[in-house]
Amino acid sequence: MPFGGIDIGSTMTKVVIADEKEQILASHIGPTGAEHRHLALAVMDETLSQAGLSIDQLRFIVATGYGRINVPFADKQITEITCHARGIRALFPSAKIIIDIGGQDSKGIKLDADGKVANFVMNDKCAAGTGRFLEVIAETLGINLVDMGDIASRADGFVQISSMCTVFAEHEVTSRLAEGADVAQIVAGLHEAIASRVVNMTRHLGIEKDVVVTGGGAKNKGLIKAIAGKVGFDVLTPPEPFITGALGAALVGKDFYDRGVRPAKERKKEDVTFFT
Repeated sequence: MPFGGIDIGSTMTKVVIADEKEQILASHIGPTGAEHRHLALAVMDETLSQAGLSIDQLRFIVATGYGRINVPFADKQITEITCHARGIRALFPSAKIIIDIGGQDSKGIKLDADGKVANFVMNDKCAAGTGRFLEVIAETLGINLVDMGDIASRADGFVQISSMCTVFAEHEVTSRLAEGADVAQIVAGLHEAIASRVVNMTRHLGIEKDVVVTGGGAKNKGLIKAIAGKVGFDVLTPPEPFITGALGAALVGKDFYDRGVRPAKERKKEDVTFFT
């Protein structure tokens, strides 16, 4: 029995189709645009095509993320905190802390002994400690965002970046460049600054092993190294850090179905008006 999860984040939309054994059958990631409703269907269609399924075969669909209310074919809308926890519980049963570094926000989630949410903290008021922060600084440095981890690995030490306000940090980086600072050391300093920000935010929850880092930030090996240095031990990352929320959404749908909850409206693949 397949279940669908869709996570509409600030920058990326992710879909996962999972089975009753909590195995991923297919997944797809696409950029989040202004037309959430049409995008949600397009990304879902692509994922269904990969899995060789039609939407009427999905037993339950859960939407999550900040755009979750704009998914007309979802049976439930669930917060991303709950969905991230459920996805990580399936991938890393030993996880106690999740640090999620997204495009526009970052969050820390504390899991209890059963892998459920015990507490959480979130930074969603500014770009500090987010992918957007790194993206802006990468543009200032004239480098590609995806190359930042490799560039930082070549650094011998790091340049202290004191400001986490994107505007002020951009000015500070420009000043460091004018002073002749090494680009690799500046990038390493940025990773140190973000790691300090997200770890200090999460420390209020009580950091303990195992810590799992998710979101786009988890693809940056320089940032992962910096976070590990702040917590004092190696941290874990999922095989595909972008899709843990969507995976969790699919598994939350499975949990609903297992408890006897059924979709309020039958899905029919030929019913085009259902999605408009």
